[in-house]
Amino acid sequence: MKWTTLPIWLCISSITGVLSGAPADAAEVSQLAMQLHERALVLDTHLDTPANLRRPDWSIVDRHDHDGAFSQVDLPRMREGGLDGGFWVIYTGQGARDVAGNRAARDHGLQRLLAIREMLAAHPDDFELALTADDAERIAGNGKRVVFISMENASPLASDPSLLSAYHQSGLRMLGITHTLNNDFGDSSTDPKGAEWNGLSPVGKALVAEANRLGIVLDASHASDAVVDQLLELSQAPIVLSHTSADAIYDHPRNIDDERIRRLAAKGGVIHVNAYGGYLIPVPKLAEREAALAALSEKYGPDSQMTAAQIRAYLQESARIDQQYPVPRANLDDYLRHLLYIIEVAGPEHVGIGADWDGGGGVTGMESVAELPKITAALMAAGYSEDDIANIWGGNLLRVLRQAQGAVTAGENIN
Repeated sequence: MKWTTLPIWLCISSITGVLSGAPADAAEVSQLAMQLHERALVLDTHLDTPANLRRPDWSIVDRHDHDGAFSQVDLPRMREGGLDGGFWVIYTGQGARDVAGNRAARDHGLQRLLAIREMLAAHPDDFELALTADDAERIAGNGKRVVFISMENASPLASDPSLLSAYHQSGLRMLGITHTLNNDFGDSSTDPKGAEWNGLSPVGKALVAEANRLGIVLDASHASDAVVDQLLELSQAPIVLSHTSADAIYDHPRNIDDERIRRLAAKGGVIHVNAYGGYLIPVPKLAEREAALAALSEKYGPDSQMTAAQIRAYLQESARIDQQYPVPRANLDDYLRHLLYIIEVAGPEHVGIGADWDGGGGVTGMESVAELPKITAALMAAGYSEDDIANIWGGNLLRVLRQAQGAVTAGENIN
């Protein structure tokens, strides 16, 4: 229950110092807020950190502040920011949808899954695989970090959707249908070609049924509005948006409108608010800047294969591009504006955090998971109770997971 009836704009202003002109990153986290934060089970639904797990010279147990936006999650900063864990993502960029492309996606997905399992095997005292909500509570209670596994973009399944069962047996508990382009299962919100399936494809609808059968939570982030509508209609369990922001605050195809937020909540689902700056505020596309960044990426190759020295050099060159072609950068005020607005629309029982760490997320004033307590401080300042805050950080997510797994046909052996 909320303690205050202050209008949303005043809550935001009082939290972040907008009225006084103080920068967002000057916000202090009180001892009381830190204590509340430490009591909560703090989970994030979209950690792209598995992209770093096989980088040369990189280890999850070392601190990587020096890597800037390339590395925002590691064990020392998880401890500092009170992040108990969350969903670690098997991300696959959408490639060609022919036989060779589908096989490449299949192999990439399995390799990313293997990297997560290797991390778990290498650091059993620090990380543990979670398969259920009870597991997450137990693991965090024992002082370890919770590792749920999710998939962003179902393209690794395109060559053989029955692989979903194998992924489930290996720990997969959340499935995102699309990424930035349409795929064999459904339409993306951002494919420049527009809708291909007018929502889910026939095989996409079958995939939804199979995910329900296995007790895998369905994730509609990145999907088109029509896919969101059909998931809400077809899924036998609540769905989530693992990293999505508010269309009413910034009208972007990747964000979601109030009416769908309300229907998501009415179906028991949860929207986890994204901290990807390009979805929080308008960021103009400067042709010269885009060309320079593209050339830089071409020069250094895939992020997941860059050495520490290459990362340092990339950051230096990227900083020069920022100086030459500056664009606005979202800050903590902008993120909180989306978060608090969505809570007002959906209710605190249907909101969570999915900041897109190591996948482009992070804003000025909250640039790594070490700074997560600032969100708790903001929620306290807005008048939300400890129960509300605990639900936003993890309780709502675990409730959906329990509902998804409870919807599995009684007595059916899915393993």
